[in-house]
Amino acid sequence: MLIMNASTDDAGHAEPGHPERPERLGAVSAGVDDLHLGDDLVLVAPYAASRGELARVHDAAYLDAMGNYCYEGGGDIDADTYATFASWSLAQHAAGAGLSVLREMTRRNDGVGFVAVRPPGHHALRDRAMGFCLLNNIAVSAAELTNRGERVLILDWDVHHGNGTQAIFWDDPNVLYVSTHQWPLFPGSGAPYEVGGLDALGATVNLPLPPGATGDVVQHALLETAAPVIDEFKPTWILVSAGFDAHRDDPLAELALSSGDFAQLALLAASFAPEPGRLALFLEGGYQLDALRHSVSAALGAVLGSAHEGERPTTGGPGDDIVESTRKTRLAALRVAQDSGA
Repeated sequence: MLIMNASTDDAGHAEPGHPERPERLGAVSAGVDDLHLGDDLVLVAPYAASRGELARVHDAAYLDAMGNYCYEGGGDIDADTYATFASWSLAQHAAGAGLSVLREMTRRNDGVGFVAVRPPGHHALRDRAMGFCLLNNIAVSAAELTNRGERVLILDWDVHHGNGTQAIFWDDPNVLYVSTHQWPLFPGSGAPYEVGGLDALGATVNLPLPPGATGDVVQHALLETAAPVIDEFKPTWILVSAGFDAHRDDPLAELALSSGDFAQLALLAASFAPEPGRLALFLEGGYQLDALRHSVSAALGAVLGSAHEGERPTTGGPGDDIVESTRKTRLAALRVAQDSGA
């Protein structure tokens, strides 16, 4: 069963020629339709996240400023990020969509969640919009879960490092943040020596990968370095920042994954869930529309057990040597941090 937010009218958040555009959700919807789920697809209406729900992860002054900026007509926030008059309402509904999906999953104690929204979220900081992101959707949902006493793994397989999510939960021992991403690349964070604050040492796991890395290298990195940390952390919920811009056809980066690799990554994420109804995927990047459509179908089809004809997983790319050096750098950074805090 796929529990998914019903799409909102997001056409008001658009800037001509920008890669983060309304057509992305059309491609995502087509990818879901390709699975022919019938009654196994449950649509949940999103709502505008409340100020209290947003304030768990965003500064009040930022919420006021961004809301006012949009209501005054918006514009270019930075070289990459824009807002329109409609963007603030859409961003609030994007954050609320995750909360709606998680609550329906909790009520049913079953299903896989899929939060297909714009704008994306994982670059949004507590007090700043950036990287196409206005509000950090997955962080809002993770904070809701930790407020209920849950332990949350956020697995971020977007090609760009989720600097906003990392910063928000840097010192939170109840959230484990794991990221695979191309390095070097925007936003410039995500080094293996970034391991979390003193109250959450080890609860940040960064796995940078070189251009051209294939799916087998991503899997190797996760199994070699992240899986033991995840096992020790014992998450009760798995949230995925499911960016599909690591696909080899995506125009914004240079990793070499196929749709079949996203199927494998989704199965790995599902293997970390302690019981049914504890896995939810949040749309982040993915800007080549055909690649996005087929990657969504492959990832969701894999965890739902729904047959989908897609690309084969990829192998043979560079990066296996970096996986081992990343593991050693991370361990050395942990030792230094622990000695400094002692």
